[in-house]
Amino acid sequence: MSTAKDLFIIAMDPKPEHPVGQGDLSLALAGAELIDLIGARAVTLDGDRIVPGEAQVPADRLLTEAASALTRRTPYERVEDWLWRRGRDLAAAYRTALEEDGQLTRTRGGRSPFGADRVEPADTPDRRSAVDRLERNEPVLAVLVSAVGLDDGRSGAEPEPDPGDEAVTTVLAVVHDAVMELEAVRQRRSIENAAFANVWRAP
Repeated sequence: MSTAKDLFIIAMDPKPEHPVGQGDLSLALAGAELIDLIGARAVTLDGDRIVPGEAQVPADRLLTEAASALTRRTPYERVEDWLWRRGRDLAAAYRTALEEDGQLTRTRGGRSPFGADRVEPADTPDRRSAVDRLERNEPVLAVLVSAVGLDDGRSGAEPEPDPGDEAVTTVLAVVHDAVMELEAVRQRRSIENAAFANVWRAP
């Protein structure tokens, strides 16, 4: 399983009281894909720019799609721009792929970022592997989970794990900043909508 698929399975676990939004998850999934491509040496980073390599992409349909979407001409794409471009509707793509693979099951009711039908991880070896990876506090997955607010407060109780790789650390930092930027946009829109509503209610 890829890091992105592990992250999606963790995000769909029924235990979190506050499910992560599709936008936050999509940004983090795009970051996870990039980290897996770095690990496979299919890309490298030159500063904050993504330089495609010639190494073979892992046998994963969505990672193959990610690799094919890379900008292969200079100036290469910045990590931040990649997250916003690749991340568009990426959570929905992962839901579809994992449902097709039998990794997710549908249940009625509950709070889900995907609507009335809640999706939950099926009890499969891949789910158990993802949970084990998180419980071991594997650095990359732990930081991604924290970035989208699914760390159950653990990040405040212990130091954030160090991935030990400069390129990976760069991607994780950009993911965190992008999620924060998205939240700021949400808050600004909420304030603007509330102000607009108050205008109409005014005598």
